[in-house]
Amino acid sequence: MVVFDVLFVGVAVVALWFGADQFVTGAARLARRLGVPGLVVGLTVVAFGTSAPEFAVTLDAALAGQTDISVANVVGSNVLNLGFILGGVALVRALTASTALLRRDTVVLVLSSLVLVALVSDGRLTRLEGGLLFGALLVYLGVLARVGGGSVEADADQRFHWADVGRLVGGLALVVGGGHLLVVSAVDIAQVVGVSEWVIGLTVVAAGTSLPEFATSMAAATQGRTGISAGNLVGSCIFNVLGVLGLAAVVHPLPVAPVGIEGATWLLGTTVLVLVLFYTEEVLSRLEGGLLVVLNAANWVVNLL
Repeated sequence: MVVFDVLFVGVAVVALWFGADQFVTGAARLARRLGVPGLVVGLTVVAFGTSAPEFAVTLDAALAGQTDISVANVVGSNVLNLGFILGGVALVRALTASTALLRRDTVVLVLSSLVLVALVSDGRLTRLEGGLLFGALLVYLGVLARVGGGSVEADADQRFHWADVGRLVGGLALVVGGGHLLVVSAVDIAQVVGVSEWVIGLTVVAAGTSLPEFATSMAAATQGRTGISAGNLVGSCIFNVLGVLGLAAVVHPLPVAPVGIEGATWLLGTTVLVLVLFYTEEVLSRLEGGLLVVLNAANWVVNLL
């Protein structure tokens, strides 16, 4: 059965990655044809699209009673985004920080991580607390849209296409189905192998749901668009903490085990480190990227042991 569960994990990861890609493509095209400014599309449609796997898995795990996986998925995804992916991308090409956008967003990420640690310190995340997190996300997006709403992106073809609706609906269906399959298979593996649901959520599940961020950031970095690469990861992490975990707690209150509090604290430390590294010389060098990768690899080893 373990062999089948591992196979199902692979299928689920592919469904999550392809579904998120199709969802973002369809939704972004529809939004542009409706005259929505490009920045708003990026901050809402694309942010939700790349975080859709985390949301699907987190909510499904919460409703199924696997709350350790719910919290571990968000914490693990953010640690993975800031450590392995952000650090790994910096190893490929040094990342330049945007003083106008990235520093502000990084500060918001640190503050949101700090608030998360404070909220879960009593061992639970209530509906009210989840509502506060999600409300903070709406305020943050509103401020960004007002400060830099930008102009409407030009689209050579303004006609409505049902294919975009198909991408939107089909992509979302793949994400939801893939998220459920990933949770079920991951729990089975944890029970058979004898490791905790927290460890599975922090490693296998988090890695699977972070594929959209990895693909987007690595593609942007290889094309020399390092600002987009770093901004995508920081923005996705903010959306995960405030949006994904906040909305999941609204739907189903989340008890948080001591290991979850420790994980959230580690995440806070990682976000502070990223903020410091970006503030030093307005660039994340290859050496600093390597440091992030090594530190978070050590964190994985500690959790596995």
